[in-house]
Amino acid sequence: MFDSHPHQPGARPRPGTRETIALLAGLMAMNAFAIDAMVPALPDIGAHLGVVEENRRQLVIVAYTFGFGLGQLLWGPLADRFGRKPILVAGVGAYVGFAFFCSFAPSFTALIAGRLLMGASAASTRVLVVAMVRDLFEGEAMARVMSLIFMVFMLVPVLAPSVGQAILLAGPWQAIFWLLGIYGLLIGLWGFLRLPETLHPEYRRTLQIGELAQAARAVLTERQSLGYTIAQTAIFTGLIAYISSIQQIVFDAFKEPQMIGLVFGAVAAPMALASWLNSRLVGRFGLRRVGHSGAAAFATLTLAHAVFATAVGENLLVFALLQSLVMASFAFCSANLNTLAMQNMAAIAGMASSIQGVIGTIFAAIGGFAIGQAFDGTQLPFLWGLSLAGAIGLGLIVATEPRRMFERRGPARGQAPFRPAQPAE
Repeated sequence: MFDSHPHQPGARPRPGTRETIALLAGLMAMNAFAIDAMVPALPDIGAHLGVVEENRRQLVIVAYTFGFGLGQLLWGPLADRFGRKPILVAGVGAYVGFAFFCSFAPSFTALIAGRLLMGASAASTRVLVVAMVRDLFEGEAMARVMSLIFMVFMLVPVLAPSVGQAILLAGPWQAIFWLLGIYGLLIGLWGFLRLPETLHPEYRRTLQIGELAQAARAVLTERQSLGYTIAQTAIFTGLIAYISSIQQIVFDAFKEPQMIGLVFGAVAAPMALASWLNSRLVGRFGLRRVGHSGAAAFATLTLAHAVFATAVGENLLVFALLQSLVMASFAFCSANLNTLAMQNMAAIAGMASSIQGVIGTIFAAIGGFAIGQAFDGTQLPFLWGLSLAGAIGLGLIVATEPRRMFERRGPARGQAPFRPAQPAE
């Protein structure tokens, strides 16, 4: 399937490529399901816990995202010191515990606190999945694997809102958290039993402040790492804004609450297809050509949608159609920009994944929350917010590598991979 096969340090048997991708995708899907399954439950949660203001209910989504962002700073250094597998098991175990805590939350404040800690625990999956893919694959092979993982990640929103709605028909909103806890328990057990340790022995590091600072400085000063991290953050803001706002847009702007599951599916399915196509196209055309084209399409389509809706108007069908095109273009750049940001970070993959993830998630959550809070009963603030995010993301890519826009292939020129001063023992 791939030009480059996984390399496993040591002699321990490991699962094949397909099982590895399926397991890593399942771990990433924990986060998508923890966010998207909650969207249909927001009105019930608000009614049960006495939250009248609809915009305030978005905190159920945003708090998880903030926790997810902040938590990544913890897991990466631990994974570079103690290995990927034990830290992943610890993170997933904490996720399961906080999922069940949320199901018994006596107040909205307690629920938000639980969601924050649940997201912080789940951050281990994002950090470790990216680090393990970087451990196992190189260059365009890494981008293809990330695309396939993201394909599953994108498919989850097709199912999650419908699953959430089905649970609400049969039981209370707390049952969604029970299901999240059970899923986390099962995927964690699978990882514990089947995943090998992927950290290369020569890349094992200590937790000494000086060494951590050295690695952090490398991530934040290496032009390609920083530039693509910030560009990806701007574009990811659009996804957070979409997830935070879509329930109100469908329910209040278009007055079609029964269509929420179909809208999610109509938008998420093209994202999944685009991720699959990206896994094929990136090997033929290269990381930069596909990733840069995806970013340019995202910026163009978001602006076109905002202008069209403002000047002409639209119904829910047109909104969903145009958003499906926007989010498909997002899928063509997300895995590739992430790969480009990690390309020179093999020796500090855990730390790099943490810092890049913190920047991407926290600032995207802030931007997405700001766009969501601008909701005025119409979809227009959301659409113009998306167009601004797309323009900023594309501009940052151009500023990072102005002479390499849409480049077909070739290793990074003038970029030296980070090398640790002294591998940890």
